[in-house]
Amino acid sequence: MQELLKRLLEERARVWEQAKAILDTAENERRDMTGEEQEQWTRASADLDKLDERIAELTARIEREAEADAARERAERFVRPEHDRGGPLERSGDDELIAWFRSEQGPRGFEVPVAGIQVHRGASGVWEVRDLTAGNATAGGNTVPTGFRRQLYEHLIENSGIRQTRAEIITTASGEPLVLPKTTAHPAAGTLTAEAGLIADNDPSFGQGTLTAYKYTSLVQLSSELLQDTAVDLTGYLARAFGAALANGAGAHMITGDGSSKPHGVIAAAGTVALVKGGTTAGPGFTADALIDLFYTVKEPYAANGEWLMRRSTLGEVRKLKDNDGQYLWQPALTAGAPDLILGHPVRTDPNMPAAGTASTCIAFGDFSAFKIRDVGSIRFERSDDFAFANDLVTYRAILRTDSDLLDTTGAIGVIYGGTANP
Repeated sequence: MQELLKRLLEERARVWEQAKAILDTAENERRDMTGEEQEQWTRASADLDKLDERIAELTARIEREAEADAARERAERFVRPEHDRGGPLERSGDDELIAWFRSEQGPRGFEVPVAGIQVHRGASGVWEVRDLTAGNATAGGNTVPTGFRRQLYEHLIENSGIRQTRAEIITTASGEPLVLPKTTAHPAAGTLTAEAGLIADNDPSFGQGTLTAYKYTSLVQLSSELLQDTAVDLTGYLARAFGAALANGAGAHMITGDGSSKPHGVIAAAGTVALVKGGTTAGPGFTADALIDLFYTVKEPYAANGEWLMRRSTLGEVRKLKDNDGQYLWQPALTAGAPDLILGHPVRTDPNMPAAGTASTCIAFGDFSAFKIRDVGSIRFERSDDFAFANDLVTYRAILRTDSDLLDTTGAIGVIYGGTANP
């Protein structure tokens, strides 16, 4: 799979070179793209998006298989004698307890607490390592909720791009209001003061950001016949469906929410301290100069750790932009897992960012570590066989309690507003 990943990255670089050639030809001839060239560009851009998806899927698969291999290795080290493995036995627990588990007096069917693995000593006394199934509780059914919850959270991250930035995620055990101090103004520059002269006040300004716990939920009911008879991966489907539902609910508010009975989104919280007008009244509503202006409008300490955030369709427009030296602002990542770059800084995509246009705030840039996300515990996944007992339905529900706010409103994050008019 590593070799396949390498080939996909090479193919991505090749497609990008082809796409650049289309734009460069039209620009060098000082004309707009022809209909055929526009079609070629659109097709190349779509190919880049598909390659991005395949690379992300393959990278996630490699990571999952590595975790599974590590889990099996831990189980092997626990249950197999040293001479069977050809290496030293690593024991993290009590030696006598481990010896008892392996002895004839040990339990038959002891489950090692490793996700996806069951260790069992059969009638012959030989220890075996088996994959868990959900057929019954002792053979893996009891592990489904835990594994499901972990998979669900992974899907949440994939859907909500704001969580892939440097935004700080604070996890608390309970949901009482969490008050965090935030700066609203730094001290002004020191003033020249004469000997024995009065020293003027020069105080910073502070405020408070309160993170509560708004609840996002999703519920689905399945017939017991479907669960018993289906040949498809319903668990995987439900994980994706629940993950998308929670991400699209909370994630949208973390971008555009006004803080009234919902999280305070990064765009609303950023305000106008570092706002740049797009500079065009047509097309996407922004120019290359607007992105460069935003980069230099955000204060230097924040820009040094800056990240770009926009939706995928907006990124497609940014791919066409060049600076005054004829260099493309967007550069593709050359290694798996690394983000693409705009002006040398990572770019993240979030489907909840407004679409590019002459009357939208479609691009954000800055240090997202100033943006705080508060989660209460982990995502709750719960199953009930009794809620719809009369209809023989099994009910699943997922619940996420979360909130967000930008704690530095002095210019940590800036935005581009499309067009030339004031927002």
